[in-house]
Amino acid sequence: MSEVKGAYWIANVLVSDEEAYGRYAAIATQAITAHGGKFLARGGPYKQLEGRDRPRNVVAWFPSLAAAEACYGSATYQEALGHARGASERDLVIVEEA
Repeated sequence: MSEVKGAYWIANVLVSDEEAYGRYAAIATQAITAHGGKFLARGGPYKQLEGRDRPRNVVAWFPSLAAAEACYGSATYQEALGHARGASERDLVIVEEA
């Protein structure tokens, strides 16, 4: 039987509308915690070493890759995304633990 590995949800964001993005964050937090997610980093100080500089960086841990994917596809998270679109430029990746 194979071991279920956790997964990291990594987002790099440039916010252009703080009010709308705040609505996104409030609803997204509900979706993430409902799927077992826990925030490890959320918009704190950072050092850009390579690539695009996006000053809001978020890392959340999920109990599995499937849980992270289910969160993204959930009705609650999709509602949240409605507030993020047009209010931010985002990159989001889910990576399974080693």
